Amino acid sequence: MIHYLKNIFLFIAFILFVAFSYSQKKATKHILKSLSIQTESWNKGDIEGFMKTYWNNDSLMFIGKSGVTYGWKNTLNNYKKGYPDKSAMGKLDFTIISVKKISAKYYSVVGKWHLTRNIGDLQGHFTLLFKRNHRKWLIIQDHSS
Repeated sequence: MIHYLKNIFLFIAFILFVAFSYSQKKATKHILKSLSIQTESWNKGDIEGFMKTYWNNDSLMFIGKSGVTYGWKNTLNNYKKGYPDKSAMGKLDFTIISVKKISAKYYSVVGKWHLTRNIGDLQGHFTLLFKRNHRKWLIIQDHSS
């Protein structure tokens, strides 16, 4: 009987491990796809498309060299002001350093960004906080420097 219960316990533990691993891989895949969408949109000169991966909410927080900006619309306006045309936007590349699960609904992403531009390249690092919101992973906090 003990041997039987031990086998059942091991089987359940294995199933939970597989389910957890699958869930984590699926979340990471969706988050990396969001970053790919950002890159593609940016490189087309489409700031609105780039912003579709952000939480469209007044509580969105963007932290940059000018300080903290709250809200999706304010963040969009700052991007448009800082990058008024495709020439200023350049070509965006991301290098992902880590994607870490914080909880079932939150992931942290750390990486590097690089803009190749005729007017001079720019680069820096970022930390993004993603939240699962109605089956979508959205950026709710962005600290880019």
